[in-house]
Amino acid sequence: MADQATPEPTSELNLNELIACHECDLLLRKPPFEVGQRVECPRCGFELYTHRVQVIKRSLALVIAALLLYVPANFLPIMQLSLLGQSTQDTIWSGVLGLYDSGMREIAALVFLCSMAIPLLKLLCQFAVLLSIQLDFGRSYGLLFYRIYHQLREWGMLEVYLMGILVAIVKLVDLAELSIGLGLGCFVALLLVQIWLEVTMSPQQIWQALAGEDSHASH
Repeated sequence: MADQATPEPTSELNLNELIACHECDLLLRKPPFEVGQRVECPRCGFELYTHRVQVIKRSLALVIAALLLYVPANFLPIMQLSLLGQSTQDTIWSGVLGLYDSGMREIAALVFLCSMAIPLLKLLCQFAVLLSIQLDFGRSYGLLFYRIYHQLREWGMLEVYLMGILVAIVKLVDLAELSIGLGLGCFVALLLVQIWLEVTMSPQQIWQALAGEDSHASH
């Protein structure tokens, strides 16, 4: 059930009692809420946060699943192409190497960063943050890794790369014999797990848990 926060005079309030809407910048007093309740901005309806239980354990499970999917998604064949008696298997990594060998080194570096390096670095940062909260150890480093993760969020573009793969499949299907590889299934699964993780890993609760203020995040 959604609840709307109520704007109140802020002159005598402690800053810890305030929250700002990320969509319209309205400054509000933090409303009372129950676990599982969704809090919305009264002006624009943007979700301020949803207070969930066991956020850390659920997020850790998703991060581990994503890390397990990372290697097959990037190194198993995405598709097998047969043309004029010759057969080739393409992976994301072989695509990066192909761009590099063909002289397009800047594009190869960009594809490598956005489709492989940065998504992996994001997952490792998330794993380090969640582990620091779960083990109650090194939370100052957890804060650092969470800030790094937020700086990297806009650079990992797996969905754009997936669209490129789907476009290539549609164009090639009439030109050659094409079969889908296991790598594509792992890549789609990795993308879905990361989206699920973004929804589950509530930023408001992660910041509070790193500060030791949220008792529901890991229980």
